Amino acid sequence: MVAESGTAVRADLPHRTMPRARLTVTDVSKSFSGRTVVDVDSLTLGDHPIEGLIGPNGAGKTTLMRLIMGSLKVDSGKIRLEREGRREIELSRLPAHKIAQSGVVKSNQVITDFEGLTILDSLLLSVTPARREHPLHLAGERATYDEHRAAIERQLDDFGLEDSRRVALSAGEKKLVDIIRCLLLRPAVLLLDEPTAGLPGEVTRKVMDAVEKLAADGTTVVIIEHDLAVIWRLCAQVTFMAEGRVLLRGEPSDIREHKTVVESYLGQGHV
Repeated sequence: MVAESGTAVRADLPHRTMPRARLTVTDVSKSFSGRTVVDVDSLTLGDHPIEGLIGPNGAGKTTLMRLIMGSLKVDSGKIRLEREGRREIELSRLPAHKIAQSGVVKSNQVITDFEGLTILDSLLLSVTPARREHPLHLAGERATYDEHRAAIERQLDDFGLEDSRRVALSAGEKKLVDIIRCLLLRPAVLLLDEPTAGLPGEVTRKVMDAVEKLAADGTTVVIIEHDLAVIWRLCAQVTFMAEGRVLLRGEPSDIREHKTVVESYLGQGHV
């Protein structure tokens, strides 16, 4: 493996200078119809504010994220969440909604929207606590709006979604709403699955800026992204997967120049 010790850290992002959540994946495997799609002996995510997860299609990256989130169950092994000052949680034993309540959040790779909800209502639903989730709890709806109004308006303004009383129309708008939902939750761990896919360059830069700010405030961020410019810019540590296994970990500069990565994924033009 590429050496993990002595990894250079971006100057504008803190490195373990504040309590930061960590995910540990130990002896985790997942198979479908006899084919193993994830087989990870040992992987720790969270020693750096933003880490990248790259590899060819079918490498098992999204499946691994789904195992972390509980939308798929592991066949064997353990996935644990460590947060300073809190009891360690074995996520692989929890249902998906309990994992989300533990502070682990994932964006959607496939564009997903709450059918018929306005942009504002969709964002309010994402930040509504369980105690206020009642169809007749109008006071709770107002309290939720008042509590999150400033943050919602700031995010909408940053991303240019001015009219929040309408539904998201384009695929790009729906992706942005999904990303904003994740940002508003300010999770302990944020898993981003191709967050900039299909977005224009200006919007991609805004997403990257927002992710950097969230990480600087203490969130552990892990990104799957085929736009490698995003990975090289944001990530202090990169994990390369292929055929369900973790093959390499290290600094972006080491990963992008490694013979295995160049030959099986990047091609000579990316070095």
